[in-house]
Amino acid sequence: MHSRIRLRRTAPALLSAGLLLAAGCAQETSRPARTAAADVLLQAAADPGPSPFTGSSAGAPVAAPGTHPDSRSPAPPGGGKPLTRTGSTPGLYGGTRAVPSCDVETQIRMLAADPAREAAFARTVSVGPARVPAFLRALTPVLLRADTLVTGHGYRAGSVTAFRSVLQAGTAVMVDGRGLPRVRCACGNPLDPPGVADVAAGKGERWAGFDPARTVVIEPAARPVAELVIVDVERRAWIARPSGDEGAGDRAPAVPPPYGPGTDITGPLPELPPAGTKEPRPPKRSERPEEPAEPTPSRSRPPGDCPPSAGPTPPGEPAGATGAPARSPGETNCPTPTGAPTEPRPDEPRSDEPEPDEPPRDPVPSMTGEPQTSIRLPRHERPVDGGAARRR
Repeated sequence: MHSRIRLRRTAPALLSAGLLLAAGCAQETSRPARTAAADVLLQAAADPGPSPFTGSSAGAPVAAPGTHPDSRSPAPPGGGKPLTRTGSTPGLYGGTRAVPSCDVETQIRMLAADPAREAAFARTVSVGPARVPAFLRALTPVLLRADTLVTGHGYRAGSVTAFRSVLQAGTAVMVDGRGLPRVRCACGNPLDPPGVADVAAGKGERWAGFDPARTVVIEPAARPVAELVIVDVERRAWIARPSGDEGAGDRAPAVPPPYGPGTDITGPLPELPPAGTKEPRPPKRSERPEEPAEPTPSRSRPPGDCPPSAGPTPPGEPAGATGAPARSPGETNCPTPTGAPTEPRPDEPRSDEPEPDEPPRDPVPSMTGEPQTSIRLPRHERPVDGGAARRR
């Protein structure tokens, strides 16, 4: 009886203690999120910011590859809210051809020199400490081409801190296989998507061209990206950089984007193919339609310029006197009427039939007035110069 009474009295107490403990845990776990969302820090490209994980692994500083404020397109409507761009958007990132924006191996060595920092870094990016080198080598070093809102993670007194920040265009970062920034090279801090934040209330020194309405939030691509199409900030040309490559595999893209490398990435962009669709490729030589061969110039007449049919030119009359143009040597492309035999040229002997005997000549009047007939000799008895003798 007494045990039942004790159980009734202690059960509400235990329940109340459990609720208080759960509330305390909920408050403790939600505190970093409120702290991270409280402020937005504006960070210039070369500023390492608070609580850096490591030293800088960024390459030589370059001019910010964003579009100059004076040449920007009209600001998009949105009430100052950041724009959204997918990590595979061509021109979202920049770089220099065959030059890495970050030294990945240097970043690996700096983390390995402090096992506590390396372990904290591994927890933040959700990999084991032994997998940190492989994680970093799988990233692609590039430069931001627009002011970008992120969640940064610092390291202070053995603990990881989280804060929202806007990274200036030109900041060197490493992006993953879906085009998402994961590490800032100037400080080694891990990066995550930002969530909702008030960019207009950002704290820190503002740089020229900063505009909350042109700040970009990068979302991961729907599928892994084999290569990033970035802008060569020195030559103002397109570069196709393979994912996980530091620049050694840079080349020109097989299919250039539908806009130029100088396009304002924070302005309206032409429609891109939906994610997952294959880009159109130029047809191979064997697939191209055959083009008509160009006509070869010759001495023949063009169609429709053939002389009309005419008989032989009478003796003593020059060629072309009948109104038909005289043929020049080699002109043999005039069409022959269907069914009509092809007439050989006058200076060519017939080869398909024997030479006929001479036709009978008209009687030549003699001196006596008596008609004479020509005597036809057999072919083998004809004199060689008979024709010349007759002409004499």
